[in-house]
Amino acid sequence: MKKTFIVDTNILLNNPASIFKFDDNDVVIPISVIEEVDTFKKDLSETGRNAREVSRILDRLRERGTLSAGIPLFEGREDSGRLFVNLGADYELVGRLAQNTDNQILAVALTMQKQHGASRKVVIITKDSNLRIKADAFNIAAEDFEADKVDISHLYKGISTMRVSSELINDFYSRREIRLEDKGLFPNQFVILEDETDPNQFVYGMFDGQDRILRMLDPHSEGVWGIYPRNIEQTFALEALLDDNIKLVTLSGGAGTGKTLMAIAAGLSKTTDDDEYHKLLVARPIFPLGKDIGFLPGDLDEKLNPWMQPIFDNLELLLSGGQQGRTKRFSKSYQELINQGMLAVEPLTYIRGRSLPNQFFVVDEAQNLTPHEIKTILTRAGEGTKIVLTGDPYQIDNPYIDSENNGMTYVIEKFKSERIAAHITFNRGERSELATLAAALL
Repeated sequence: MKKTFIVDTNILLNNPASIFKFDDNDVVIPISVIEEVDTFKKDLSETGRNAREVSRILDRLRERGTLSAGIPLFEGREDSGRLFVNLGADYELVGRLAQNTDNQILAVALTMQKQHGASRKVVIITKDSNLRIKADAFNIAAEDFEADKVDISHLYKGISTMRVSSELINDFYSRREIRLEDKGLFPNQFVILEDETDPNQFVYGMFDGQDRILRMLDPHSEGVWGIYPRNIEQTFALEALLDDNIKLVTLSGGAGTGKTLMAIAAGLSKTTDDDEYHKLLVARPIFPLGKDIGFLPGDLDEKLNPWMQPIFDNLELLLSGGQQGRTKRFSKSYQELINQGMLAVEPLTYIRGRSLPNQFFVVDEAQNLTPHEIKTILTRAGEGTKIVLTGDPYQIDNPYIDSENNGMTYVIEKFKSERIAAHITFNRGERSELATLAAALL
């Protein structure tokens, strides 16, 4: 039985192509939603860009017929769902509620439910939890948009643990690689082989994904830029970060697990020591924690400095020799590296339209980006560029996304089967004992 989905403004502004994600079901956009989308069209933000894209999509569809009468969403398909722009509804059905957009959507849903009766289910699709609550009070089905969501509880971890025989482990030690049968592993997935008789005995390697070969990893005992892996997750991350065949690395984990520090350390090593890349580019989206302090004085660099300070903190730590207080290994400051063109620290605001060849590109706080913004970033990669995304999917500052539909989660799931990508989930905090306890207890 076909359904009718009534789409809220926030769905269209989050994903302009969302109207094509409902298969053979009908999609209804209330006229009040069109009016609300129109108020965002002049914004210079991602929301404004999406609002303009919604208008362009609807204008193209309009060429096929009349929106009020319904237009097939997919040409050449007999079972195609139809798109309607609803021009009005029986507002009396929602009683004395104010005539705002949410309540007009409720009125449209109630009117259509009354028209269809039991022959068709009417569902409101919205990211607004309050509208879903009100819809439930009126006995109307209401759901979030699920097409771009990833089940965060089953998100790809990048690491697999297997219990194997002592003979297999010994064989792995002697040959340094073994062939495995298909165990559902993904390319560049890291594997820990535990002795089934003694779990304290284990060996680890990386799965190649093509020849189904597990090759042993050599630990980076020398570290990079004074940073030494403190746990097996950081060991795996460093392996992926230093492998030039892996063009996309995603590192997820809570605060203090070392994601950004490891990424920047590897980038400095590959750029300044090995000359594999022309420049280390570090960027992050601009989202405040707590109440915004408003406009900042000064030129562009002075305005950006408070937002980029977490990156500068990591750079200062690395340039002073690492957290263990080792001898300073690089006499230059990060400003000198910037002046020499080997390092750039930028916001993501001006990334659109650029081409970034042969760069080690670290995107911090990537969990605050939408899937479309992540796509924009990844499509900037020129020949020889490596992109590293770091972030915590459970720490979202962007009000329009959550842990299941943010860009980083989306990329982790979409790229897990690709040979040029690798992912590691960090679980153990290494910043300090206090930071680890705070992350676990609070």
